[in-house]
Amino acid sequence: MTDLRLACINADAPPLFGLAEADGERLGYEPAVGALIAETLGWELSWVFLPWSEMLPSLDDGRADAVLCGQGIIPARQAVADFTKPYAVFHESVLVRAGDQATTPGHLRGRKVAAIAGSTNMALAQMFDGAVTVPFGGDSDDVFGEMLDALRSGAVDAVVDDDVVFVPLAGSAEFDLAFTVPTGNRWGLAVSKNRPSLLDALDEALAAVKADGRLAAAWREILPTLDYPFPFTAN
Repeated sequence: MTDLRLACINADAPPLFGLAEADGERLGYEPAVGALIAETLGWELSWVFLPWSEMLPSLDDGRADAVLCGQGIIPARQAVADFTKPYAVFHESVLVRAGDQATTPGHLRGRKVAAIAGSTNMALAQMFDGAVTVPFGGDSDDVFGEMLDALRSGAVDAVVDDDVVFVPLAGSAEFDLAFTVPTGNRWGLAVSKNRPSLLDALDEALAAVKADGRLAAAWREILPTLDYPFPFTAN
């Protein structure tokens, strides 16, 4: 049986994914996507846990076959890897401490705004006129947790990330969702440019799980508060 080794960080970031269980099982939307793809292809799925900064390099040094871990399809990443069609489309939100009155980008002028370095979130933060962007490095296993800690402590005043990662914080006593920007970021699996046949296989599997409704079912179960972004082609 063909192996499918997917790279991701091992962190607690529901509903996208949680920490791996002792037996290697992972829960969340992205693990569900990986399982659907492997099932469709009849391949054996395994996860390779790496820091954020090592995921794309792992495609060319043989550690992983593909990256399935919050990879927005952006030119900087497309320069070093190929991407499948999207398995998700998310918007971007800004999180602040509870009680903060910020509701627009203008309210962030002169304030420290955190985002992952080199990400679509950082690109958005850099568009906030007068905001002081604070990049968080990709060498951490829990960069999202580190940004939240910085927000709690007052080291930064806001965090920009995709709307999905803030879903568990709804109703939090610590944080408020300041606003959401409808950016429509497409997320895909990253594959080495030297493996076009693998890219084709993953795209065919993704098309199949979209067409037969299995991807929509996983989305409805795990991300019920977010709108499913693809056309429904099956019940």
